[in-house]
Amino acid sequence: MPLDPAPLNSLGLPKPPSETRVVVAMSGGVDSSVVAAQLKDEGYDVIGVTLQLYDHGAALAKKGACCAGVDIHDARRVAEEMGFPHYVLDYENIFKDAVIEEFAESYLGGATPVPCIRCNERVKFKDLLETAKDLEADCMATGHYIQRKMGAHGPELHSAADANRDQSYFLFSTTPEQLDYLRFPLGHLPSKDATRALAAKYGLAVADKPDSQDICFVPDGDYAKVIEKLRPGSAEPGEIVHADGRVLGTHRGVIHYTIGQRRGLGIGGLSEPLYVVRLDVDSKQVVVGPKDMLATRTIPVREINWLGDEAFTSRAEWHLAVKVRSTRPPREAIVRPISDTEATVELLSPEEGVSPGQACVFYDPDSSRIHGGGWIWRGY
Repeated sequence: MPLDPAPLNSLGLPKPPSETRVVVAMSGGVDSSVVAAQLKDEGYDVIGVTLQLYDHGAALAKKGACCAGVDIHDARRVAEEMGFPHYVLDYENIFKDAVIEEFAESYLGGATPVPCIRCNERVKFKDLLETAKDLEADCMATGHYIQRKMGAHGPELHSAADANRDQSYFLFSTTPEQLDYLRFPLGHLPSKDATRALAAKYGLAVADKPDSQDICFVPDGDYAKVIEKLRPGSAEPGEIVHADGRVLGTHRGVIHYTIGQRRGLGIGGLSEPLYVVRLDVDSKQVVVGPKDMLATRTIPVREINWLGDEAFTSRAEWHLAVKVRSTRPPREAIVRPISDTEATVELLSPEEGVSPGQACVFYDPDSSRIHGGGWIWRGY
């Protein structure tokens, strides 16, 4: 008679926790610290890894951002308290080439980039994941709020149980191969309070540590200041122009503006509120207009990562829900494939402030499953 297969452990692997090596990506915050502590408590062979992503000297002076100097210290302290090895890897050059440079170029091109997605895609789930395999780990765990569920065709990506913490928008580019190796132990928790309660249970010093808010390499959210440092001379002044052609004023550089912006334009005294509707980098113009000019129904999307069971191009159209900004709810849409990696998305109701450089993430309208997504561009 064939032997019964070994029972699956809590990470879905067919062997005891003590024989299962897990690399935990530790940012130094409460989420990834809880993941590492919990897995160690359950008996797993845990290795903590923290990435130094940017200049350590600058990092020490910056609070509230992941992977800064104080965070490296906090991650190391958790590892010492829980009794598992911890390594700090210098990924500064990789991070600069793969994330920061594109961030600067996108901004200079009039787009509104989302570097956290590129960091997950090109650094954490690529280079770090390969490092985990080099360490002979059976899987890699992170503190992201998203769920990995087994479906009929393999692992699926699902939204977190807590909609307020869900990070699916930032993880749409996770490939099926990466998803096979990754684990997200916090995705099923009902709230951040539940995570902090676990941190208190394990006696972690980071139990009450505030969440990071800003992009890690952008001090105080001042994108333009970072771009000027990376690309000297990029903040050249130009005209603020109404969509009808009227010159309304001057600006101090296109990089200081984003699509949909209303405040801080410096063109008060007009009879109607005006919003940034287009950034013309070549002519150095910030184009403004009434709010209804922000409404969009057709969105060109490229660099698509598809996570559906059938081939993306197997249908002429997919009826899905899409999210075009991380802070907005999914909207009903029809996704029409052009190729394996390109599509036109038609929103059933217009959305305001759709901006090149943002992600368009695909959701199953009848479940919590994520079908991937792509990057919004101008279409020319």
